Amino acid sequence: MKVSPKRTSRSGDKTRDVVVCVFSREYGKPRPAVVVQSDLFNDTHPSLTLCPVTGTLRAAPLFRLNVTPSSHNGLKKRSQIAVDKLATVKVERIQKVIGRLTDDEIRSVDQALKLWLGIAG
Repeated sequence: MKVSPKRTSRSGDKTRDVVVCVFSREYGKPRPAVVVQSDLFNDTHPSLTLCPVTGTLRAAPLFRLNVTPSSHNGLKKRSQIAVDKLATVKVERIQKVIGRLTDDEIRSVDQALKLWLGIAG
């Protein structure tokens, strides 16, 4: 997997990517996040929808998904994908891609998003 130190093009942002970005206001520090927006729109839309990744662990397994750090996902410590903090940011706020989720992890994210958004069927 190629990891670029600086964001140079939008074509590198894909669903499953773990990126570093700056969320606005209360989430203003650079932090990891998972791209959850469909790849159909990533090259043409001025923003990306993400789930932040946090090192503050909570007992909320339906919408805070545990992720173990690995060379594949680029995370440095045990974290959780915060499905309950879904956010859309301008692509300029994406700093770099640091890794990718596994197929099992993205399936868990998909299920949690469906439940959180009320579209589980």
